Amino acid sequence: MTVGPRNLITDVAGLTVGNAADSDLLSGVTVVVPEAPAVAAADIRGGAPATRDMDGLVAGRLVERVHGLVFSGGSGFGLDAGGGLQAWLAARGRGLAFGGAVVPVVPTAILFDLTNGGDKTWGDTPPYRALGQAAAAAAGADFALGNAGAGMGATAGALKGGLGSVSWVYDQPAGPPVTVGALAAVNPMGAVVTPDDQGFWAAPYAQAGELGAPTPLGPVGGDLSLPAAGGGTHTTLVAVATDAILTKSQALRVAIMAQDGLARAIRPVHSPFDGDVVVCLSTEKVAIGDDPWAVAQVGHVAADCVARAVARGVYAAEAVGRWPSYRGRLNNAGATK
Repeated sequence: MTVGPRNLITDVAGLTVGNAADSDLLSGVTVVVPEAPAVAAADIRGGAPATRDMDGLVAGRLVERVHGLVFSGGSGFGLDAGGGLQAWLAARGRGLAFGGAVVPVVPTAILFDLTNGGDKTWGDTPPYRALGQAAAAAAGADFALGNAGAGMGATAGALKGGLGSVSWVYDQPAGPPVTVGALAAVNPMGAVVTPDDQGFWAAPYAQAGELGAPTPLGPVGGDLSLPAAGGGTHTTLVAVATDAILTKSQALRVAIMAQDGLARAIRPVHSPFDGDVVVCLSTEKVAIGDDPWAVAQVGHVAADCVARAVARGVYAAEAVGRWPSYRGRLNNAGATK
């Protein structure tokens, strides 16, 4: 396997990503906009999710493809960002056609960043719909990580969280290569680093220097108890994508497998306070056949991509207010990265 040319989820052919954020608000929005409707399924394991139009992505529902995906800060207020992308798509004729109406399918999930120190005094006009539209207008193959989009106000345990993304390309026994990517807005209750040497839990999965020169992960010591209650820093939102042709049922299995990447990168995860969501998207470019082994391979690679994307989001983040960056804390301790 090799890292894709950008090492971003947009290495998956047919996807674009856009960010919009406000540094005074200390919050933002990230959108995934497929060039054509993408097969999609979702697996939700956090105990406190907040979503819009996500129910259609579970098994047994009519919806099989989506026109966009939104990850937003702002807690429940951030759900407005889905309306922003939906309106942007509809204005361009992109969506399900019902008679003379066009209705884009835009699942949305939010993270909690209301108590991170940003100015949230927006009165009766939350900014997230406008941020959703701005993120859509900015969508492309290249996009920023760390304090960008939905990662702007994210925190990760005691560290500044952020937006992370990676990709991997692997060869099939027969047929063209398959690309898998992940995008993560990292804002968990749990920690992404070990308590003693401060190496990433996900360090063993890092590729191509994406985490600098990670601290070797040895026997874990120190305080392994739960973090202190409170803080309001909950939820990791993840999109995994592939160019492999998947049915909705197969995409759901990939999303389920990809959740394991969160367990490899965050401790603890899927708590009663987190709203963890994984959405799998297929752009349907590369045939992998009907063998369940081929689907399992996609899910296996997706899980590792999720772990890498979580760590990369925190590694790329810059310090804000009382939230130190990972790199800054290591440099202050005399480490070199």
